[in-house]
Amino acid sequence: MNRILFEENEIVDGRAVFSDERAEHVLNVLHGSVGQVLKTGEIDGLVGTSTIVEIRNLHERAPGSAQRGNGLWAGEIVVECSHSEKSAEPWIDLILAPPRPRVLKRLLPQLAAMGVGKIVLVGAEKVEKAFWGAQLVKEDVYRPLLVDGLMQCGTTILPTIRIEKNFRRYVDERMEEEFADHLKIVAHPPKDGELSAACSRLPERPVVAIGSEGGWTDDEVALLESKGFSRYSLGSRILRTDTATIAVIAQLMGKNKSILLN
Repeated sequence: MNRILFEENEIVDGRAVFSDERAEHVLNVLHGSVGQVLKTGEIDGLVGTSTIVEIRNLHERAPGSAQRGNGLWAGEIVVECSHSEKSAEPWIDLILAPPRPRVLKRLLPQLAAMGVGKIVLVGAEKVEKAFWGAQLVKEDVYRPLLVDGLMQCGTTILPTIRIEKNFRRYVDERMEEEFADHLKIVAHPPKDGELSAACSRLPERPVVAIGSEGGWTDDEVALLESKGFSRYSLGSRILRTDTATIAVIAQLMGKNKSILLN
């Protein structure tokens, strides 16, 4: 956690009180004490600092405890918040044919940390139909994962997740309007004799379409290309969805002028 984040309703009259994993981090990693200043922020709001004004019920967990830590300090922390600066904004969006839930679970915090703003989960042909019944598609399950990613990178703007089970209907009816002003990229090897999409600097906010473990079908790529997407390749090696997603975003991050100047 490089920045402790609070929900809007946790801050009352300029103060926040917390006793969960955030408190354990402050007490055991940051060695928190009264008067210490922490980097904090409000989810979907401003960033700044908070000063510890009180630590209540401080105790050490007994060794062998079934709770989160063995012998770690726990307690309730009261902070005085001062948030006045804008958070860095998301700079990229993602259309993702989701991998298996356990893979997506470890991917979501990284997407938030890397600055993804919109995540559209689409029902491409090779997406397992059972995925849509997974607990992970529920907001109360995936939201904490995204918040963890924000606390890692120190920003506050929470990515949005939307589910579009019918890939073709989404592309034909809603996608163009949603991403009309975006640079459109589909992660897929180029055709023989063609070059992969490339640019030294991103001219506009990109949206990247990344397939599931089996990749996009030829028909799906053709449909995306008909809507203005250009192919982007990482080479001949076949990568897992989570690896490919992080690799593509990392490459584009290096070409984003606004991030380099931030």
